[in-house]
Amino acid sequence: MDALLEGAIPQRRVLLAAPRGFCAGVDRAVNTVEKALEQYGAPVYVRRQIVHNTYVVRTLQLKGAVFVDELSEVPEGSIVVLSAHGVAPAVHGEAKDRRLATIDATCPLVTKVHREAVRFAEDSYDILLIGHQGHEEVLGTLGQAPERTHLVDGPGDVLDVQVRDENRVAWLSQTTLSAEETAATVERLRERFPALVGPPSDDICYATQNRQEAVKKIAPRCDLLIVVGSSNSSNSVRLVEVALDYRARAAHLVDSAEGIDEAWLQDVFTVGVTSGASVPDVLVDAVLSWLATRGFADVEIVRSAVETQLFALPRELARSRDELLEPDQSNEC
Repeated sequence: MDALLEGAIPQRRVLLAAPRGFCAGVDRAVNTVEKALEQYGAPVYVRRQIVHNTYVVRTLQLKGAVFVDELSEVPEGSIVVLSAHGVAPAVHGEAKDRRLATIDATCPLVTKVHREAVRFAEDSYDILLIGHQGHEEVLGTLGQAPERTHLVDGPGDVLDVQVRDENRVAWLSQTTLSAEETAATVERLRERFPALVGPPSDDICYATQNRQEAVKKIAPRCDLLIVVGSSNSSNSVRLVEVALDYRARAAHLVDSAEGIDEAWLQDVFTVGVTSGASVPDVLVDAVLSWLATRGFADVEIVRSAVETQLFALPRELARSRDELLEPDQSNEC
């Protein structure tokens, strides 16, 4: 404040959150499509967006990937990759009926939630799935035990939940929610169902938590926080919400540097930059370059965690096209 009174101009700077961008599950899914194209040739079909990022999808399309909404759009005998968000068992059944060779790119952390749902259902629990209506990951998890699973889209849904036995109730969650959002819903659920049990370990994925923690660290210091990510990316949208909750003066989601409004920079001296878990580095680099040309060339990396997690590629990629198309091929996750 004294410096401002003396007429000094604060230095413009960027606080670059770390970790940010691709998580292990996204990296695995994108590599799966690229390896399938390399090994089997184009076209390789992909059910839904492999990850929720416009740039990634467009880049894979240019390499020969064909994205479809439903398996009915895929010619019989074709290879189809299932997205990182996971699918219901019925989708695997449909693929088998239509003689499609599936390569399952479901994130292993989502597969963990699927297995928890199946286990709770087998033990005759009603499952309360905390998540957002219509999200692809939620649809896949609901499909694991549809007759036992109830969607709870935030604390406001808790009073509407009806279960068979209040003493056998378990909760699971979408992996890309904010930790605070999930905790608030679980608290309300426990008030209503005191015997509520949860998963053996947190369902919110490590990458979602790490990116949120990084934003919490820089948000109070930012006049503006830019989150790079697509609007249908749940974890990217959550980062904007976390930034505002943790006192960033303003926060915006952009698909790329082209989405930044120069008017946002008025009276701004500290800009925070981060990206969702499905965003490649090239998009963040372009945002940093855009900011540098407008006086924000000083970049400070603010790290809250180091990520070393890696996931192996789907085992189906070790098979030839003929082996993938064998009638008795396994569709297990």
